[in-house]
Amino acid sequence: MHFVNSKGLLSAGNGMNLYRGCTHGCIYCDSRSTCYQMDHDFEDIEVKQNAPELLENALRRKRKKCMVGTGAMCDPYMPCEEQLKLTRQCLEIIDRYGFGATVQTKSDRVLRDLDLLDSINRQSKAVVQMTLTTYDEALCRLLEPKVCTTRRRYEVLKILQKNGLPTVVWLSPVLPFLNDTEENLRGILDYCFDAGVKGILCFGMGVTLRDGSRPYFYAALDRYFPGLKQRYKQVYGNSYECMSRNNDTLMRLFHSQCERHGIWHNVEQIFSYLHEFPEDENQMCLFDLIR
Repeated sequence: MHFVNSKGLLSAGNGMNLYRGCTHGCIYCDSRSTCYQMDHDFEDIEVKQNAPELLENALRRKRKKCMVGTGAMCDPYMPCEEQLKLTRQCLEIIDRYGFGATVQTKSDRVLRDLDLLDSINRQSKAVVQMTLTTYDEALCRLLEPKVCTTRRRYEVLKILQKNGLPTVVWLSPVLPFLNDTEENLRGILDYCFDAGVKGILCFGMGVTLRDGSRPYFYAALDRYFPGLKQRYKQVYGNSYECMSRNNDTLMRLFHSQCERHGIWHNVEQIFSYLHEFPEDENQMCLFDLIR
């Protein structure tokens, strides 16, 4: 872990990465890709130590309130967050200035900040986005080895539901020949339906691989699933997008089950919800009517 003073924090879409790199060890992580031009080891977390100051300055200058998001490129609730508390400090600032917040994570550490998320949600909107990929717990421990398993993430979603906080699930990636099965999909969907998630983001049943992330993924396949790397090479070559041969069948099941349970499954609709700041009570009612 190393510390830097960043020149800026918020993106044009009001997203922020408080850290760079990750210690979860997920074998498929796209953030390892060389296109992101990370100049340090991925597990050597870069900490933007002046992030709270930058965020406060940015929010103070904004003429219109908005949703502020974190977690797109690195999990804001890695183990280092327990001591550093950058995510918590930034949520405190968001709460104090009356903005909205969305956090994307795989970690149950998000529950530490339940009080702040609740406070933000009461005055504007706070959405927790949770990634679920693998229903089988043993397989999950191989694919996502240094973060809580899918079962625990489901329990977190239930706690958030109990506390009235809206949630969205990222069902991505689904790895060909490993978890691209109807059993896996139904298991994750059952968790989502029971936890009352607002929407499920799914871009297809597959995984993306490119320079930087591909070698790490293949090394993990060699370690845990001997022979599977050769199968990937035979079927997909060097393709960026590796779609499951079961994609069409599984996507039909995904959309039909979401429709049946009244869960958003349109990507544009969900992203619109995540980015829309509720200007008034009428707008919040509109979201409920759409659902």
